[in-house]
Amino acid sequence: MTESVAIVRMGHRGDGVVETQQAVLYVPHTLPGETAVVEPVPGHPDRRRLIALAVTSPARVAAICPHFGTCGGCAVQHWASEPYRAWKRNLVIEAFAQVGLEAQVEDLVDAHGAGRRRAVFHARSRPHGVLEVGFAAYRRHQIVAIDRCPVLAPALAPAIGIAWRIAEVLAPDGKPLDIQITATEAGLDVDVRGSGPLRPAVIAELVTVARAHALVRLTRHGERLMQQAAPVVRMGRSLVTLPAGAFLQATAAGETTLTELVGAHVGAATVVADLFAGVGPFALRLAERARVTAIDRDQAAIAALDAAVKTTPGLKPVIAERRDLFRHPCSAAELARFEACVFDPPRQGAQAQAEALAASRVPVVIAVSCNPSTLARDARALVDGGYRLTRVTPVDQFRYTPHVEVVALFVRP
Repeated sequence: MTESVAIVRMGHRGDGVVETQQAVLYVPHTLPGETAVVEPVPGHPDRRRLIALAVTSPARVAAICPHFGTCGGCAVQHWASEPYRAWKRNLVIEAFAQVGLEAQVEDLVDAHGAGRRRAVFHARSRPHGVLEVGFAAYRRHQIVAIDRCPVLAPALAPAIGIAWRIAEVLAPDGKPLDIQITATEAGLDVDVRGSGPLRPAVIAELVTVARAHALVRLTRHGERLMQQAAPVVRMGRSLVTLPAGAFLQATAAGETTLTELVGAHVGAATVVADLFAGVGPFALRLAERARVTAIDRDQAAIAALDAAVKTTPGLKPVIAERRDLFRHPCSAAELARFEACVFDPPRQGAQAQAEALAASRVPVVIAVSCNPSTLARDARALVDGGYRLTRVTPVDQFRYTPHVEVVALFVRP
């Protein structure tokens, strides 16, 4: 049964929102001001499927990808730049408002650059020998088989074909696969997850595929199957050899933008803590002018950071420490010697560490987050502890999605 609904605003996930006396409904791929003909989505009473548009917004533009609307990777390719940017900035404003903070949020910084330098492709074997390789469908447990992705950096142009070849080799086992491909300075680095133990003949075939596509490294669950060169990325003066499947900011421009903001906020501080440091995008650049203590629970990431420090001349001393900051956050006493502290936790935020920072006397704290909601929660703790929130900058390295990075500066008066 179809119905006609009016889209009044854009939701936090990029769906058009319908407000009725009975409920709030969500319609993907619509825009504020549009009138849509929709139908119910079985099992999801608050969602509707778009059938047609009776009234179209003047802000609607043509999507840049033929898979938009079925692929779940992008939510708002159909929206003009100006309202899209305003919406994304407003996501940050609303997140802070929900915890009672009135943040002066700056304009959204575009950090898409050349595009995404890493991607995870999913591969699933279906009945009758059908293989699907691509991205997850929009809010469905299905795979959209793709042949192109315009948001990927040019260096990842061969990635889809490589993912298909690897999936074809592993398809007879019938296991669901996740294939992470990262563009490094030496070439493409691939880590395959989900395959289970591999027979020698299958490993040999995978190595043949890897060599044919000039991969720098191929790993399975981090276990090296083939390596022709070190998969390195440059961070400031340093070259970092990435651990298999390592986290990396989605775009090179995004990493540059975030590190420039952090560096500016750290200012003249000479002793700095970098918490949740990963492989060191902040620590390695900050060490060009300050002593840095870098902490992360990922042993491989910390080892990569430490190795990069040892091979980079001219850096100030860097202490690279493995520690689970969720279970054992740095205490106020431990933080007392630092003039500035940077923390960049995963999406769940760092509530315990934020509370410890709030009790400290660190003059400057810089929070970096890919989740405005958990950042706002942690910001509330810092402000309640006496810090002043002085600057909030949203950074867009996930173009066409509802994801937004944020850098927030806190100063203790």
